[in-house]
Amino acid sequence: MSMTGREIFSRAVHFGGPERVAMTLPEPYPNDKVSIGPAHHPDFQERRWTEGDTEYWIDEWGCTWGRIAGISKGEVVTGAITEWDQLDDYRAPDYGDDRRYDGARELISTHPDKYVIAGLPGGWAFATARKIRKMDIYLMDLVLEPDRVERLHDIVVAENEKVIRKAAELGAHGVMVCEDWGSQTAPLVSPEMFREVFKPRIAHLCDLAHSKGLDCLMHSCGCMTALIPDLIDAGVDLFQFDQPALHGIDYLDEHFGGKAAFWCPVDIQKTLQTKDPAKIRAEARRMCETLGGHNGGFVAGYYGDNPALGLDPSVQAIACEAFVEFGGAAAVR
Repeated sequence: MSMTGREIFSRAVHFGGPERVAMTLPEPYPNDKVSIGPAHHPDFQERRWTEGDTEYWIDEWGCTWGRIAGISKGEVVTGAITEWDQLDDYRAPDYGDDRRYDGARELISTHPDKYVIAGLPGGWAFATARKIRKMDIYLMDLVLEPDRVERLHDIVVAENEKVIRKAAELGAHGVMVCEDWGSQTAPLVSPEMFREVFKPRIAHLCDLAHSKGLDCLMHSCGCMTALIPDLIDAGVDLFQFDQPALHGIDYLDEHFGGKAAFWCPVDIQKTLQTKDPAKIRAEARRMCETLGGHNGGFVAGYYGDNPALGLDPSVQAIACEAFVEFGGAAAVR
């Protein structure tokens, strides 16, 4: 094969005819990308403590997290802004500080042939704003305190602008947002509210990234299918879904194939949990041939936390082998 991983991934995103399906699989399987992001500020000292079986820590945004020690990933238990009169004095972490990117530079230099994805630590705005105010309170704020929420969004977006500019300076190829927008059945806000409150800011950040030559990638969990058309319209180039079956693989292909690329493992909730090799292989093949059947458009993924899925790595190995088998040049028509 003559294309580098960078070329294969980029052509998959842009429907440019990669010589095989792009892949982000663990060794010994192909991996076409490397991920970077701003490190903790060198002056930031993380505080952690344990009470009973619960571990707590405070992040750079000032949010207090809690988790069952050694088991769960955790969630914000106390937001950084508990009362709106704290907003005027709130200071976000500075993501423009060049010292945050020393590790990113080194990683890029050691993977010159990979597609480089820079993570935006603030999400579009929602992912961080909902933590700063705490999720349940924030969802009420959207209705009761729209002006203050807008000011909070401004703070988060300003830091993301800094990361986008740094990513371009470093030579990244795309920026990625991780922002979970769905429950198991529907988006967390109505499409109407999404268009009014969030879409303009997403479009602003996508426009900035595109102006710097960067692709826009987005991870989201849950059933946020109704938001996909607006996200594509705002400028999202690729969606990373760990639960493609929640949307419907055929539905994604029929409605959005050729309009946006998709980056997915075999579905972590439904298909991998069966541990059935035939079902796992069939879904891997279907994604390669449908989502990847638009002169590109598909990246074969891997869920990196097998213990969280309650699965032995051998189960995902079935998917990896199927992606390699069915993701060759013949699968990209």
